Amino acid sequence: MSNRAVLEVIALDAQDAVAAQSGGADRLELVTDMAADGLTPSRETFARIRDAVDIPLRVMLRLADGFSAGSQADVDSLVRAAGGLRSEGADQFVLGFLDEAGNPDLVTVERLMAELPGCRWTFHRAIDRAADRDSLRKQLADLPGLDTYLTAGSPDGVDDGLPTLLSETRRSGEPGYEPQILVGGGLRLEHLPVLREAGVEAFHIGGAARPDGWERPVAPAAVEEWRRALDA
Repeated sequence: MSNRAVLEVIALDAQDAVAAQSGGADRLELVTDMAADGLTPSRETFARIRDAVDIPLRVMLRLADGFSAGSQADVDSLVRAAGGLRSEGADQFVLGFLDEAGNPDLVTVERLMAELPGCRWTFHRAIDRAADRDSLRKQLADLPGLDTYLTAGSPDGVDDGLPTLLSETRRSGEPGYEPQILVGGGLRLEHLPVLREAGVEAFHIGGAARPDGWERPVAPAAVEEWRRALDA
C-alpha cells in the first residue's frame, strides 16, 4: 500500500486547478473570495474546473466570512447552493458551522447532509474555534460522509496548534477520531517532518501555492516543491 501523503490545494478557477494538478496536487478545495477566507463558488466555476482536471474536487459551502451559518434565510440560501452544486455533479464538499457558544451547529450541518446524500465532506477550520474540540468530534461522529477534519490545531495556526495536532493524531481510530486529519492554516515546509513522523497523511495549502500573492494564480513550481517535500 502506498504511503503517499495527500496534498490538497485551494483553487479559485480552472487556471489554478490545472496548475495545481500539474504540480502534483492530489485534490483541490474550490472556493471564491479569499478576502473572506473562502466562500462557495458558482456552479459555472465548478463546471469549468471539473472539465479542466481529473483529480477530486471538494467544494466549499459557506456564504459569509466567519463560522456562523447566519439567519434562517442565509441557511436556506446555502442549502439551495449546495443542491445546485450537487445537480452540477459535485460530490465532495467542505463545510463547518458553530453556534454562538462555540458548539457545532448540528441543525445546519444536518440540513446540508439531507441535500447531499452519499457525498463525502470535510469539516473545516471551525473546529479550531470550537469551545471543546473533543466534544465537537464526538457530536459529529455519526454524521454520514464526514471523512476529514481540516485543522491547524489552533485558531492561530500550526505553530501554536502543533501539540494538539500531534495529540489528535495519536488518537486516530478512537470514537470521533476516525476522520483523517488534514493539516492546514499557517502550514510551512518545516512543519512537515514532525507531522509526517507522527503519522499525519494529509496537508492543505493555499497561499503557499501562490508565492506572488492571492492576486496571482497557483504556481506549479510551488506545488511541486511541496510534493517533493512530502514524498521525500
